[in-house]
Amino acid sequence: QVQLVESGGGLVQPGGSLRLSCVASGSIFSIATMDWYRQAPGKQRELVAGITSGGTTNYADSVKGRFTISRDNTKNTVYLQMNSLKPEDTAVYLCNAKYTRRLDYWGQGTKVTVSS
Repeated sequence: QVQLVESGGGLVQPGGSLRLSCVASGSIFSIATMDWYRQAPGKQRELVAGITSGGTTNYADSVKGRFTISRDNTKNTVYLQMNSLKPEDTAVYLCNAKYTRRLDYWGQGTKVTVSS
C-alpha cells in the first residue's frame, strides 16, 4: 500500500513563496512519476507540475517560471517550490504518484491561500 502525505501549505501574501512537500511510503518511490495537482473551489482539478522517475519535468503554462518541482529519491519526497504567488494560485494542492497509466495514488492535499 502507498501512502502520500503533503505538507507545507498555508497563508501567504501575493508575491510570496511556499515550499510543498510530499512524502511517499509503502512502495517503491523511485519508479513513480510524481505530479502536483491543485483544485480550487468551484474549479476542476488541474495538473500543475510533474516529474518522471528520470527527472524530466513539465509545468502548466500558468506556473512556468514561478514553480519548480523536484524529487529526492533517498527521502521518498517530491517538492514543489512556489514563488511569486498570485491569488489565483489559491487551492488545495494534491500529490499523485503514478506507477502505471492505470495505477496511481493520491494524498489528502495541503491548502495554499494567497491573499493580502
